[in-house]
This record gives sequence, C-alpha cells and structure tokens, in this order.
Amino acid sequence: MSKERLIYLPLGGAGEIGMNAYVYGIGEPGKERLILVDLGVTFPDMDTTPGVDLIFPDISWLEERRDRLEAVFVTHAHEDHVGAVSHYYDRLGAPIYARAFTANIARKKMEERGQPEKAVITASPWPEVIEAGPFKVGFVPISHSIPESAGLVIDTKLGRLVHSGDFKMDTDPVVGEAFDEELWASLSEPGGLALMCDSTNVFSPHAGRSESSLGPEIESLIAGAKGMFVATTFASNVARVKTLAEAGERAGRSICLMGRAMRRMIEAAVETGVLTGFPRTVSPEDTKNIPRENLMLIVTGSQGERRAASAQLAQGKYNGIEMKPGDTFLFSSKTIPGNERGVIRIMNQFSEMSVDVVDDDGGRYHVSGHANRPDLERLHKLIKPSYVVPMHGEHRHLREHVKLAKSKGFGAVLAPNGTMIELSGESPSVADYVETGRVYLDGNVQVGALDGIVRDRIRMALNGHVMVNVILDEDDEPLGEPWCELKGLAEEGSSRAPLVDVLEEDLSQFLGRAGDKTLTDDDKLEDGVRKVVRQVAQAEIGKRPEVTVIISRLTN
Repeated sequence: MSKERLIYLPLGGAGEIGMNAYVYGIGEPGKERLILVDLGVTFPDMDTTPGVDLIFPDISWLEERRDRLEAVFVTHAHEDHVGAVSHYYDRLGAPIYARAFTANIARKKMEERGQPEKAVITASPWPEVIEAGPFKVGFVPISHSIPESAGLVIDTKLGRLVHSGDFKMDTDPVVGEAFDEELWASLSEPGGLALMCDSTNVFSPHAGRSESSLGPEIESLIAGAKGMFVATTFASNVARVKTLAEAGERAGRSICLMGRAMRRMIEAAVETGVLTGFPRTVSPEDTKNIPRENLMLIVTGSQGERRAASAQLAQGKYNGIEMKPGDTFLFSSKTIPGNERGVIRIMNQFSEMSVDVVDDDGGRYHVSGHANRPDLERLHKLIKPSYVVPMHGEHRHLREHVKLAKSKGFGAVLAPNGTMIELSGESPSVADYVETGRVYLDGNVQVGALDGIVRDRIRMALNGHVMVNVILDEDDEPLGEPWCELKGLAEEGSSRAPLVDVLEEDLSQFLGRAGDKTLTDDDKLEDGVRKVVRQVAQAEIGKRPEVTVIISRLTN
C-alpha cells in the first residue's frame, strides 16, 4: 500500500510577480485530496501581449483533478490573488473561502460573470478553522496594503504548513489589522513543518515602514500646493486612499474620488466595516463649483493604465475636469516593473501642461505593502519552520530567499512554477514537474499562450500585412490581374513606385510563368504567391510581411 504524502505545487506566482495559484495536497501519490490557495491574474503589455485583456495561470493540471479539489482559499483581494476566481469557477467548481472584505470583492466578480455568488463563503479569522477534506485551514490576520489580508495555517495529519500570503510587519496600518507578533509566534507551538513565504522585497535591506508614517509628509505637500491637487495610488490600497483623503481634508480641500475601481474598493471597505471615519467626498459634478485651490482628486491609474482616470486627465478631460498650469499631480505609489513606460508617458503629458508632477520620492510618499529582508528574517524566527519555501516573486527573488533562509540556519527549497515538492519526507524533495503556462483573456475568450493568436498579432505589428486576391477561371487560368491590400506598410519602396503596384506586377509575372501543377494546386499556388510577396517587400522596403492569400476558382 502506498504511503501518504503531503505536496506543494505552484501553478503561478513562483518565478513571477502576479497570477498566484498554489496547490496543496495530501494522500497516496496520484490520489491526493487538494486545496488551492489564491487564483489571480497578471496584466498584459503592448510589447509581448498586445490586445490581451488579462493573463491567467494555466490550471489544466488542477482541472483534470477537479474531483479531488476540496476548496479554494483566497488570502486577500488584490487582483493577482483573486482576479481569476470568477473566470475559472466553471472549470473548478469548488467552494471559495475568503474573509469578509475579500469575499465582498469576489462576490461582485462572480456576479459580473453570471456565476453563483453563494459559491463564495465568508470565513472567520483564526483560531476558527475550515475543514476541507483532510485539511484544517485557518485565516490568520496580517497587515498588507489592502484590508483584511491573511496568512493561512494549513493543518494536516502529516504536519502544519504556514502560508504567509502577502504581508508586511506594520503595527499601525491606518486601515485593517496590525501585525500581531504574539499571534504569529503562537503558530509555531505545534512545530511548523514548512513556511511558504512572500519573497517580493527580499533585496530591500532595511526594515519596512508603517503606513501611518506618510500622513505628515503628504499633508505638507498638499498644503504647499497652489492649484488643484491630484493624487493617484493603487485603488485597493484603502489605507493609502484614507491617508490621502485625511491629509487633503486637513489642508482644507474638498475630496473627490475618481475611477470605478477606487469607488468599488472604498464601498466594499465601508460595507464590510473595515473602513470608518472616511472624510466626506464630493461628486465629480460638484467639483465645478469648488475653487481649484480648495479641491483634491484621488484617482485611479497609478501604473499608467490607458483607460484609468490618470491617463484620461493627461490626455485632456475626465468627467468634465481638466488639469491646468500650476496644478500638482502626486504618484503615491511604486511603479511595478514593466509599467515604467506608461507612467513616464503620463508624467510627460502632465509636464507639457505645466502641471507639477511628484513621484514617490524614494519612499517619502509611499511605503511598500511587502516585507523587506529583515522582516522576512523576523517571520522565519517567529514560525520556526523545518524549512522555508519561497513564493510570490521572480526567480531571482526566490533564489535569494533560499540563500537568506539557509544563512540563518533554516532549511529551504527552491520551487518555481510547475515544481511539485513533497513536504512529508525527512527533507523536502522534488516529486514531479508539471507543465505550467499562461492563458490569455482576449476579449471574452480564453486562449492558450501557445495557440499562436498573440504570436500572429505581434508578427503583424512588426512586419505589416498583405492580402492577395487571385481568381482562376474554369480552365485554371488566371482571370485578370491579382490585386493586393496592404496594412502597416510603407506606400513606396526603393524603386520609388507604389509598393502595391510593384507587388501586383511581380505577382502577375509569377502567375504567367506558373505551370499547371502550381495553378491547379491551392497549397502550391499559395506558397508561391507568399514567397513572391515577401521577396518583393524585402527588396523594396526591407520587410517580410505576413501574407494572406485568397484563391477563388470559377466552376462550370
């Protein structure tokens, strides 16, 4: 009889920052009962995923075993942890557990996609636990940059696992629960088998700062501003939105929230009781009657998102409001790697309007929601696990976190996406490798990253496109001249003649020379036409475009 084992398998979030999805299992090999921790998304960019709306982890491995999936546990309401629950509910069908604020956000996502809201179940915090098959799972409050974040205690008959979730050690977080050192230290009492730990800021050498430290600096900045003051931050950072609003109110300004995501987060925080005492706000319509020097906007779009309020203001007007010379725009946020280009574009657009732009100024107006290196060391000491398994980070973060844990005397194992680790032996070992990848939400359709759709889109963007129409009569002879339609290509090339004319002339000569074997075989004819187009385009403009050939044959 096979011995039962305890396994850990990241399908997303380990080797990247985003689309977190972590599987835990216990049972005989190949028969384990499973739970999933988090099911998030990451965001596309125009360079590698043009036109894509969202990116999900590939859960094919888990879907094939959905009959063994007991539940999904969501640690907090950031999109990279909860964003895919409604998109994948049909494929998994398991109940979704989350604390009240996160559950509120998750239910709204389910409602938007026509999924059953009742599938999302509100969980109480530790020491209460949820029994999911052979697992007992508790939500342990921890501070982060969004309310009601939680780490998880996962108890099994083979040992206790602690999943940190995203966290920081903030004893005065403005909104939400403070980090409770005594509570987290108590989790080590039965003996911790493994700590799955956030790795995002492992390279930051100084202990993290509290959210409460920002208020005076932001208030001073607002008080010194002459025109309208506008600030952007992550919509989910309810504490920061409150810090900004309170600083603006103390500086004598009326506060207006702009952007659907920000209003939704504040509403959810109020509905679930995690946010109280938020300053009174005015509607965008009311701002027209308020002097600019008495007005403060808090807007979405801190990462340069093209449709968000920040980008709309940078391009002209948003909700009837426009920026003017002498106004101030504050980025109270850190730019996520990969988003720099969009943020800088907005900064320059504001600069051209003579708007004063202020960034996070090395932490003066922003603090991270993730634990820095000394804080990670501190959590290791509190939990006292047999070994640390780094997660939530790029490969370089995971590898550095392994080194950190080992340097302090803890065991550690590197487990990027697709690496199944057996946790129940004398030491952790690799049990298997699972194929992982990405799934794109393209419009309202999910497509695989290897399906070729985005690849073809990139090729067309890089090389342009030519569509060639060829008509053949009943005797398989060309009827008239072929004609071309060009997209994304220069009109003239090195010959100084219109490119379309040069292409059509060379194609006519090709068809005139083609023999019966080519003219009667669509595949050979299409290959020949494509080759001519690419050769001519290469000679004329130095490009080898994508080519679509339409062959029409007349029949008797």
